[in-house]
Amino acid sequence: FGSRIETRRALEIRFAAAMGRVIRGSRKGKSLIFTSKTRLRKGAVKLRAVDYAERSGYMKGLVRKIIHDPGRGAPLAEVVFHDPYRYKLKKELWVAVEGAHTGQFVYCGSKAQLAVGNVLPLAKM
Repeated sequence: FGSRIETRRALEIRFAAAMGRVIRGSRKGKSLIFTSKTRLRKGAVKLRAVDYAERSGYMKGLVRKIIHDPGRGAPLAEVVFHDPYRYKLKKELWVAVEGAHTGQFVYCGSKAQLAVGNVLPLAKM
């Protein structure tokens, strides 16, 4: 057990001294000293959950912000939808498509048109 701690310290010293490229294993967060920097990330990026409104028609959303997420190559879009069951707004984080802008209306569902930013099932394309 003691040799494991010594090797970990040796690794820390070696990586602190070598100011070169970051190794891929260290970027992904393999162990205690190789942790990825996730403190400034914006959140989980997902499309809307497919509910009855999307299966039978479409939902209209508004792109409020285009934001940068550290550690990700693509920008994120914060899209706001009206909740179909309660009086409130639902915020979703999507990967921003090329050509999306703030103030744009996006539509999700099986009856949505094929346009930039819209989400529809593969069978409807």
